[in-house]
Amino acid sequence: MTPLNPRLVDAAAVAACVWPSARPPRLAATAAAVTASRCVWPAFARWPSTCRPLSSHSSPNLASATVAHNTVDILGRSFQLDATSNVGRGILDRVPRRLHLVPGHPLNILQRRIQAHFNARLPGGYAVHDALHPVVSPAQNFDALLVSQDHPSRSPSDTYYVNSDHVLRTHTSAHQAELLRSRQAEAYLAVADVYRRDEIDPTHYPVFHQVEGIRTFARRPDLLVRDAARESWLAGADTTAGASASGFVPASPGNPVQACHSPEESARVADHLRKSLEGLALDLFAHAGVGPDSLRWVDAYFPFTSPSWELEVLFRGRWLELLGCGVVRQEILDAAGCSDRVGWAFGLGLERIAMVLFEIPDIRLFWSADERFLSQFSDGSLDTRFQPYSKFPACYKDVSFWLPQPPAAAASPSDARVRPPFHDNDMFEIVRDVAGDLVEDVSLIDVFTNKKTGRTSKCYRINYRSMDRTLSNSEVDGLQDRVREELAARHA
Repeated sequence: MTPLNPRLVDAAAVAACVWPSARPPRLAATAAAVTASRCVWPAFARWPSTCRPLSSHSSPNLASATVAHNTVDILGRSFQLDATSNVGRGILDRVPRRLHLVPGHPLNILQRRIQAHFNARLPGGYAVHDALHPVVSPAQNFDALLVSQDHPSRSPSDTYYVNSDHVLRTHTSAHQAELLRSRQAEAYLAVADVYRRDEIDPTHYPVFHQVEGIRTFARRPDLLVRDAARESWLAGADTTAGASASGFVPASPGNPVQACHSPEESARVADHLRKSLEGLALDLFAHAGVGPDSLRWVDAYFPFTSPSWELEVLFRGRWLELLGCGVVRQEILDAAGCSDRVGWAFGLGLERIAMVLFEIPDIRLFWSADERFLSQFSDGSLDTRFQPYSKFPACYKDVSFWLPQPPAAAASPSDARVRPPFHDNDMFEIVRDVAGDLVEDVSLIDVFTNKKTGRTSKCYRINYRSMDRTLSNSEVDGLQDRVREELAARHA
């Protein structure tokens, strides 16, 4: 069959649909796009469904199994839905999984190793929080961390909004202020699942896991030295300013000390940070023979720390970004009732490190319940090398469509939120909602703008490949039909 020219297929010609249920009716095949499909058997490649409503009868992309009377239940808490809600059922289904708490799972093995490392350095000093609720307010996720109002991370194209007052946390730092405010301990470790709308490929997933560490000290020079000296591994160590062999510089004009901190105070905190996190890196990569000369520090910027750095590890011939860190902004400590404290914080992604340590090639594997995957890992061991148990063929299918035209003017700000500009992440969310982990990657392969009309079309290539079995053509065709229907339903 000769495919239709995608530039002649107009998604806007499909009538908008509104219905009270969370599941859309089947739409005509002439809806948003027409595919040019082909199945291939290439070498190993690299790394569900509702309509966006146009009324208050339903909320976009939310699973019918969890939605009732325009509310959604997430881990025992009920939330009212509104026009900003953009959490798909595929995401909601993963919230209860909490892979970092599953015994024997590689993410659990890694986070427990990190906990053990810090508890050995400061026995009983780190309060561990690994079951924090994933829904937080925008104030917790952004404002408390000094994230600017115009920062792109606030956009619904990047963040999952449960409603206008609640989001799925995008980082463990969303809990930093509440942990500090509790004054439960002088140090904290937060381990949690975090959520970001993202592309589809073997290294990105909309749900991943982070470890956040916070270490605070009394804000007096003599007490700061005393607090640091309590850690036996640091006793007698030089904690004065200066560059380390790994290129660490406590501060620079482009990475400044906070005005409210003295250079000596900031340098002591920064040097404690350096020694602590270099120790963690050497511990995690000890089996690979990584030494101090395989570490390097790079100046960075984060709105919630200053100075700020990233720590990189030279591993198997390439530099791996391990974590981000810095001296906590004093405004954050002050707002949390800790004006008498000063401290440092770090954050790292568990999947990023686990994929390298265990040689796991595809991030989807972390979500597999296949015993052939899970049985390969042992509690307490970072020496496992994942052995692929199968390699199934890929099936590529293309989908093309005209981008929806924005309205001439929004009657009100709330109207503008109903139809934001189409973003690549909107396409990725549709594919995830429909096909879940049966898709290995999605790539944009063509963009065309009609010079006469100003309309723009995009063509995406979807790579269907299961990690556990061979997909049939009819199964993939059915998924592709649903992707087309969802494009029409949500973006007609």
